[in-house]
Amino acid sequence: MIIPVYNAEKFLKRCIDSVLNQSYSNIEIILVDDCSTDSSKIIMDYYTKHFKNIVAIHNEKRLYPGGARNVGLDAANGNFIYFLDSDDFDNIETARMILKKRNQ
Repeated sequence: MIIPVYNAEKFLKRCIDSVLNQSYSNIEIILVDDCSTDSSKIIMDYYTKHFKNIVAIHNEKRLYPGGARNVGLDAANGNFIYFLDSDDFDNIETARMILKKRNQ
């Protein structure tokens, strides 16, 4: 799961929690900070300290959503890639449904 982050402090916790609460739990979460000026970086770092499946990357220059996604792609280790915007949240069954559909 790759989540580009830019000034998302109001939504970021809900977004990350929605991924952590998936019914399918073998998910790598890559948070890519795109030079946020709010507390998004602090939120990201909190989650990386408390969850071993979360990685935070802090861009040194602004790459915008597409560039931030590409940074996440370079860091990804999984077999499947899923993008989620930092102001969105997922249904608890999203990951399981995607894998089920893929295996049909």
